[in-house]
Amino acid sequence: MSLQLTIEYPDTFPDALGRTREQFEQEAKWAMAVKLYELKRLSSGMAAALLGCDRVTFLLKLADYDVPMIDLTEEELRSDVANA
Repeated sequence: MSLQLTIEYPDTFPDALGRTREQFEQEAKWAMAVKLYELKRLSSGMAAALLGCDRVTFLLKLADYDVPMIDLTEEELRSDVANA
């Protein structure tokens, strides 16, 4: 079963951003998925499923939003290296 989210926005938004309606809506969907991933609310696989793309495509596109693929602190990295 799928659910649907409807978001109201002024009809001037796409033109103001130099986008078609479809481009604007796709960009908004990507922005939502990326932000939820960044906040650790969705895994990369879940975000990719939300967007209807594969996980690798999602991960590679994170750079467009200045969001790192892997978000580990320096301490976490040291711990991982020490335990390897």
